[in-house]
Amino acid sequence: MTKPLALLVYEHLLPGSQLVNRLQDLGYRVLTLNDLQLLVAHARQEKPLVALVDLVFRNADACAAIRSLRTASETSHVPVIAFCDPTDRELQKAARAAGATLIAASDGILDQLPALLDQAIQVD
Repeated sequence: MTKPLALLVYEHLLPGSQLVNRLQDLGYRVLTLNDLQLLVAHARQEKPLVALVDLVFRNADACAAIRSLRTASETSHVPVIAFCDPTDRELQKAARAAGATLIAASDGILDQLPALLDQAIQVD
């Protein structure tokens, strides 16, 4: 049986690289991207069960990428777990408006990951 695929998009090493290991420990195959422009194309091609997106990128708009993923007919069903600093309320609000399924705190996502994945998959 094939392991489910998680698409992980991040720019910062932490918690990005730690999430790769944690997802693999939870039985997922992980495809990592560091270019938000590739999110929709890879989601169309690879058919992930879930996408995890770091909301903080230096020169890109993660919320726009989430919006594109959620509005494309072939990828609109993919649940998105977005993560950022828990004090950045504006960014969280923008991610919700863009279509993120769940918003998690960057500093707690590793511990919460199993529950977040279960919840995201059940919500969509």
